[in-house]
Amino acid sequence: MTTTTDPRAVVIRYVEAVRDGDASVIHDSFTEDATWHYPGDLPLSKVWQGRDAIINDFLGSMGPVLVPGSLDVELVSTIAEGDRVVAEWTSKAKTVHGGTYDNRCIGIYTVRDGKIASVVEYADTRHVAAVLFPEHATGRSAGTE
Repeated sequence: MTTTTDPRAVVIRYVEAVRDGDASVIHDSFTEDATWHYPGDLPLSKVWQGRDAIINDFLGSMGPVLVPGSLDVELVSTIAEGDRVVAEWTSKAKTVHGGTYDNRCIGIYTVRDGKIASVVEYADTRHVAAVLFPEHATGRSAGTE
C-alpha cells in the first residue's frame, strides 16, 4: 500500500477503507492520540479519546445495530486547506431494529504526519437516535428520565 501525507488523500483513503471494511487501513489512518467529537445526547455522543477508543468503542458501537453487509458509505466531496479537510459522505444501512439508516454527514478532519489526529463530525442526530437507538429516542420523546 502506498502511503501519503497529503491530508485530502489521507481522509479519502480512510473513508474508502470504511466503505470497503478494511480494518487495517482504518486503524493505520489514526494517530494513537486521535480524538473524535460526536455531537448530541446519544449514547455515543462525546469526545472519543485515542485511536483504540475511536475504532473499538465509537465506530465499533455501530456493528451491533447494523445488519452485517448492509453498510454503504459514499464520499460526496472534500475540501482541503492546510492540514484540515472537510469531508461530506452518506451512510446507508439496514438496522437490526428493522429500519433504514440513511444519513448525510460532514467531518472536519485534522491530519498530522499523514494520519488523522482529530475529527469533529456533524450529522442528523435525531435520525441517528430514531433509527439506530430507538430506545433512547423513545425514552426522550416520552419524557422519561
